[in-house]
Amino acid sequence: MKHTCAAKVAGAVALTGILLSGCLKTEEFPSTPAIKFKSFEFFGDSASLVVSFTDGDGDVGLDASDNAPPYDTSSIYYYNFFLRYSEKVNNVWQNVQFEDSIFYRIPRITPTGQNKTLEGEIAVAIDPFPLFITGNSDTVRYSVEMVDRALNRSNRVFTTDIIVP
Repeated sequence: MKHTCAAKVAGAVALTGILLSGCLKTEEFPSTPAIKFKSFEFFGDSASLVVSFTDGDGDVGLDASDNAPPYDTSSIYYYNFFLRYSEKVNNVWQNVQFEDSIFYRIPRITPTGQNKTLEGEIAVAIDPFPLFITGNSDTVRYSVEMVDRALNRSNRVFTTDIIVP
């Protein structure tokens, strides 16, 4: 299920670090985004997945007007936040391929001013949750990656094991 609606990006991005950057020593990060798994929460039939991120040159996110190649609708780079789903069957993780991918389009969050360093959190809503259970497992997980506007791909992180009720 391709998620393009900005409303699906629950609490899209917390950029407290940017607001305080004038008072603090500037941290430097690589220009390739880096992410860390932060949390996964159930809300009945939906869930929220949160990752923290850093990006040294601040080119995270896309505007609605960013639709020329390589960000056009026929390109994988139309999206910039990618979830992949897997289930644990007989103690082995198996990827599950859906008809529609679980991709999101995170809005542009480039800071103004000289310091373009970004540090924050991205939260996405997974609705409905669970998306799919084969019946072979009650334990699932997601892997997460993001891509910046320069098409630098972040590291891949995994959620903790999720026991599906």
